[in-house]
Amino acid sequence: MSSVTGTVDLDTTALGEWLDTTDLPGRGAPVECDLVAGGTQNEIFEIRRGELHAALRKPPAAAPLARDEGILREWRIIEGLDGTDVPHTKALGACTDSSVIGRPFYLMGFVDGWSPMGGVLPEEFATDPEARSELAYALIGGIVSMGQVDWRARGLEGLGRPDGFHDRQVERWSRFFERVRNREVPGYAEATAWLDAHRPADFVPGVMHGDYQFANVMFKQGRPGTLAAIIDWEMGTIGDPKLDLAWALQAWPEDTNTPEAANGYMDLTGMPGRTQLLDYYAEQSGRQVDDWDYYLILAKWKMAIVLEQGFQRADGDSKLLQFGDVVLEAMKGAAELAESSDYKVTG
Repeated sequence: MSSVTGTVDLDTTALGEWLDTTDLPGRGAPVECDLVAGGTQNEIFEIRRGELHAALRKPPAAAPLARDEGILREWRIIEGLDGTDVPHTKALGACTDSSVIGRPFYLMGFVDGWSPMGGVLPEEFATDPEARSELAYALIGGIVSMGQVDWRARGLEGLGRPDGFHDRQVERWSRFFERVRNREVPGYAEATAWLDAHRPADFVPGVMHGDYQFANVMFKQGRPGTLAAIIDWEMGTIGDPKLDLAWALQAWPEDTNTPEAANGYMDLTGMPGRTQLLDYYAEQSGRQVDDWDYYLILAKWKMAIVLEQGFQRADGDSKLLQFGDVVLEAMKGAAELAESSDYKVTG
């Protein structure tokens, strides 16, 4: 077994033997490997072998067996997206046999790009308002492209259950919340009741990422700001793309020229405001956004529930403990918006 950069090992000998059974380049050459990301989430390795330059993604050795299904789900999505306009990593190959390197895995093309989560934006985007706007519009454009995929033709039917998608949201996540809650979260009852009474009359199903935000995209090098790939598809499904839109914009300010715009995990200073991006999505996608309040409330409510689980499991983890106040703020925002909204279900 070969050691790689970091604290995680990968059996490059066994991987090379498996690669020899595929049509990928580099047959017989030694496998060079570096750890890109590890920890409790999925592990990512940079793989080089002759002309092959790829990324390998797999669950950690100690992860629950259910994580294997998630990896193969991700593979199915990126394989289905090949040939579409959705920016994604190229699907190279997948192995369902856990005996090869300990867990199922898949190989995707290595992305020559940069992540907004690097802490500091590249120089050309750091101060130029026009350049920063390109990043925002490209982010929303990714949602547009996902919603335009003919998912049935791409073999993604059965990935999710679009029929009754919104009927299940409140019931499913309410049950989840009741399992993890261990404190009062003001606004939960009010927001839940509002969502239960204001489900959209209809929607157009499409490919949905499930955790769409700057943290899960990569950009191409240089100007203009263009998506290189949407990554981390473990929450992907066939659902309502407008929920991805609300997830991306639920904490986005209307005025991005205030100090608050720089307070999140991504500095939004100088980027278009939320309404501008909402209008851009409607124009580019052809989808109506008259029911935006519903999606925004659902996104805030769901975000609070998801983060509450992390907070309850913090056990001294400073990062997870920070979720405590974020949960309260998001749920408060959902309830306040529900109280003030004039959105009515029609049809």
